[in-house]
Amino acid sequence: MSFLPSLKQLQYLIALSEHLNFNRAAEACFVTQSTLSAGLKELERLLGRRLVERDRQTVLMTPLGMDIVRRAHAILTAAQDLVDLVAADGDAVSGTLRLGVIPTIAPFLLPKALPLLRKRHPGLRLMLREDLSANLLTRMEHGQIDFALLALPYDTNKFMTKSLFDDPLWIVGAKNDPLLSEKNIRLTPKIVERLLLLEEGHCLRDHVLFACNKPERKLSGQIEATSLLTLVEMVNSGFGLGLIPEMAVKSGLASGAELVVRPVIKPRPSRTIALAARRSTPRLGEMEALADAICQAHLQNALPEARPHERPH
Repeated sequence: MSFLPSLKQLQYLIALSEHLNFNRAAEACFVTQSTLSAGLKELERLLGRRLVERDRQTVLMTPLGMDIVRRAHAILTAAQDLVDLVAADGDAVSGTLRLGVIPTIAPFLLPKALPLLRKRHPGLRLMLREDLSANLLTRMEHGQIDFALLALPYDTNKFMTKSLFDDPLWIVGAKNDPLLSEKNIRLTPKIVERLLLLEEGHCLRDHVLFACNKPERKLSGQIEATSLLTLVEMVNSGFGLGLIPEMAVKSGLASGAELVVRPVIKPRPSRTIALAARRSTPRLGEMEALADAICQAHLQNALPEARPHERPH
C-alpha cells in the first residue's frame, strides 16, 4: 500500500498557496520554515510530482499543486467534521464554535445574543469573525468556520440554511425632508434616485437594489458607503436617503435628532436572517442553540427611545 499524505502536509500546502512565501506560511502553521519546507518536499516525494515552483525570489503553485490544494481543503474539512462528530456524541453544547457574521448584522444582534448563549451553555467557547458573505461562505467551505450568520436572499446552494426571522428595511432621511412627510413611504422614482448604497460586496446593497427593482443600477460618480454607520452619517449630512435594516433601527443607529425613519408601504422590502452550515456538519445541536439565542435576542430588541415626532410609525 502506498504511503498517504498527512493532514499536516496538506495544511502546509494550503498555507503556502495562500501566502506564496515560506516564512509567512510557516508562521501561519506555527512551525519553523525548515519544518514546513521539509514537509512539502516529502509530500512531493510521496506523490512523485512537483507541486511548487520556487526560486530565490518567487514561489508559485503548479497547476497540479492548485488542484491538490482544492482537494486538500475538502479533506481537512471532512477531518474536522469527523472530530466534531465525536465531540458532539454526548449531545453537550460545548467546545469551540467558530461563527462568521456579516457586518450589517454583527453589531446589532451579537451584543444581546452572546450573553444569552454564554448563560445557557457555559461550556461553549465562541470564536467570531466578521466579514462579507462571500468570504464567510468560502471560509466555511474550507472548514475555517462552523457557521455563518448572514442575510438572504444570497446564493447558499452548497450549504444547509436555517431561516431565523425576517428583517424589514426602513427608510431613513432628514426629519424635514418633504419626501418623508408621510407616516408610510412608497418607493417612488424620486426616492429611489436619492438612495445611497453600501459598496460592492455587501449583500444589503443587492437587497436594496432588488427592492427598487434596479438590479443593474449603476452609480457612476456617486459616493458609496463602506458601512451602515457611514451610510447613516452620509444621510445625516444631507447626501441622500437610505434603506436600513429594522435591527439597526431598533439598535438606535438612526436615532439622531435630525433624522427620521419610516416604514415602506407593502410590498415592504425585507431580508431574511439565516444561519448557514456545511451539509456535512455534525454540530446540529450547537446550530439549534445558536439559532435559539439569536431569535431570543431579536425578540428582546426594542425600538430606541425617541421623541414622539421622531419615533418610527
